[in-house]
Amino acid sequence: MSPTSTPDSPLSTATAVPDAAAEPAELAAPYGAGAATATAAGIPAKAAKIRTHHLHAAKQAGEKFAMLTAYDQYTAQIFDEAGIEVLLVGDSASNNVLGNETSLPITLDEMIIFCRAVTAGAKRALVVADLPFGSYEASTEQAVASCVRLMKEGLVHAVKMEGGAYYAPTVRALTQAGIPVMAHIGFTPQSEHMLGGYRVQGRGDMAQAMIDDAVALADAGAFCVLMEMVPATTAAAVDAAVEVPTVGIGAGNSTTGQVLVWQDMAGLRTGKMAKFVKQYAQLRTVLADAAKEYGQEVRSGVFPGPEHTF
Repeated sequence: MSPTSTPDSPLSTATAVPDAAAEPAELAAPYGAGAATATAAGIPAKAAKIRTHHLHAAKQAGEKFAMLTAYDQYTAQIFDEAGIEVLLVGDSASNNVLGNETSLPITLDEMIIFCRAVTAGAKRALVVADLPFGSYEASTEQAVASCVRLMKEGLVHAVKMEGGAYYAPTVRALTQAGIPVMAHIGFTPQSEHMLGGYRVQGRGDMAQAMIDDAVALADAGAFCVLMEMVPATTAAAVDAAVEVPTVGIGAGNSTTGQVLVWQDMAGLRTGKMAKFVKQYAQLRTVLADAAKEYGQEVRSGVFPGPEHTF
């Protein structure tokens, strides 16, 4: 059961083996489901997947869900088994995996590689992929083509796209093509140079513009609206204005879901953290201590010992 759900919540029925008291069981894929099975990861073979309608039902029921970034099979599997409902293959892989200063350099080809790794590790979670900078802005046709690649080659379940009401026609075209879209408004990292750096968005008179953006994107078919670095009052107003669930990162606690970059959440990254980050572990220290001990044992001849030798 998900740690953010109650026994009768929409999310718990999505992550439990279906029974007579639960929602109607999702049928097995009628055209086959490949050679791999969910039991390989210790997950019951009949466990249902989190779907976009489960997130919508969670909002209607006053439930919340958790979302984390993931870029490889092991973190995807760990977070999936921990009950995280949504995994985001973020273009933040540019900063947190590839070592770039911003999210702008990462390419669609690179994103697809990360997507394949995450979808290989996740069995229940809804996997969402970022559309990287330069992969959708030129035209609706470009956006559809990029999303088709993310879904066909990356095997993700949905995409996330930055931008306001201007992109409503693109969202409509994507959803009509069968591609679920999570909209991203507020601070949009791909537009950091246009926005003048990392600045809170939606203050004061700009709050209504953000509400209008969210409504336009939801009306166009976005199944969820993510808000980044937005005042809590503005985020609450956006959440009240749309029927679809919302996700916040630095947007207060009125949103349906919350998302963090996993390296921030787990303490793998050090240095100054954004105000909205809470660290739940100090993984960098754990890994550093393990590496130091390993190095010492190798240099002293302790490792490998007889028990590690053929």
